[in-house]
Formats: sequence, C-alpha cells, structure tokens
Amino acid sequence: MSEWAPRRFYKDATVEEAEGGFIVHLDGRPLRTPGKVPLVVPTRAIAEAMAEEWRAQAEKIDPRTMPFTRTANSAIDKVAPQHPEVADMLAEYGDSDLLCYRAESPAELVARQAERWDPLLDWAAREMGARLEPRAGIMHASQPEAPLRILAERTHGFTPFELAAFHDLVALTGSLVLGFAATGQEHDAKELWALSRLDETFQEELWGEDEEAQEAAEIKRQAFLHAHRFFALCQAA
Repeated sequence: MSEWAPRRFYKDATVEEAEGGFIVHLDGRPLRTPGKVPLVVPTRAIAEAMAEEWRAQAEKIDPRTMPFTRTANSAIDKVAPQHPEVADMLAEYGDSDLLCYRAESPAELVARQAERWDPLLDWAAREMGARLEPRAGIMHASQPEAPLRILAERTHGFTPFELAAFHDLVALTGSLVLGFAATGQEHDAKELWALSRLDETFQEELWGEDEEAQEAAEIKRQAFLHAHRFFALCQAA
C-alpha cells in the first residue's frame, strides 16, 4: 500500500509582509503551522526559500522535500513555547562536548584530534571567552562552571527561529562549540561537519567504508548544511 500524500491544491506561492515578519500565501491564502498558527517568519529570505519549496511540489506534496517549511513550523510550534527548556538542553552539550573527549590511542588519532579540534576550542576561548578543556578517555569529567555559564547565556539569547536551527547544528555534531562555530561566517560549514566526523573517518581509513553508514551520514550532513543555511537566513536583511 502506498503512503497517502496530499495533492497540490494551489497554483502559486507568493511572499507577503505580515505583522512580525513575512508569510507565504498559496493562491492568496496564508500558510499556517500544523498547530494552526500563522506561519510568520522573521526574514523575507526564509519566506522566499519556503515559497520556492511550495512552488517545486509536483502533483502530490512531499514534506520531506520542504526543510525550510519544516524548520519554521518547528520554531513556532515546538521551540517558541518552550524556549528556555530547549536552550537548557542544548547548553548541556557543553559539559560533554565532542571536541573535548579525546582518544588515548592510537597515537595517529590522538595527534589528529589535537591538530584539528584544538583550534576550535581556542576559537571558543578567544571569541566567546569560554575555554573548554579536553579529556583523554570516555569517562565524563565536568567542565568549569564559568565557560559553561557563558555558553548557556549565549544559547538562551537565540530567537526561536535561530534556536530551531541551532538545535540541529549541535545535536547532529554532538558539539556545542561546533554549533556556535556554524552560526558565524568564520568557518566553512562543510569543514565543520567533517570535523564532527573525524573519528568515523579515521575508522573508515583503517577498515573501509560501510555503505549503509555512509548513507546515514550523508542524510545527517545534508540536515546540518540546511540548519547552517536556515540560521544564516534568520539574520539576512
């Protein structure tokens, strides 16, 4: 049995100004979220990206091909009503940040982690005043309170739309530092994703690639790149 999908019921999608931002109209009717709230987004750039997704739909509407619409829905229906809780959850990644947990062996991996991850920890210390310290092994060791507080305050400062994108930047990499790095222009998003996969890449070099694992990783990579672009468009003029 094939999955049910709604048929396209409109001819065109246009962007209009609305109270508090911009909204997509389908043949003159404004979009609403699954929670029945007007789908008003903060920038025209996000609205235009959403409109393009709706224009690109064929005879049947496929939500899987509409990441901007999906993230905007999440920002309004899920993140905004529980902003402090979402921010707290993401800030907790700082105490177990991927970049801080280092291998004890082999020496080649230890050196590679130090070479490629230390500059990001240095960047966080320099740009945000939050110095996280690396640990050898897999046992948890708490980070100092001061840098965690700084990172938490910055996380709470994001708007619901920014926080919705930031959620994926952090959760997909397992790193609060990589998430923050992806919100600016100083670092390349593809390189940041590669840094989050450093351990997996090392294992693939030793034992070869697993096709299913590669496919799963590519899905996550595309989601990370989308979150990076969504965050950038939140700040577009």
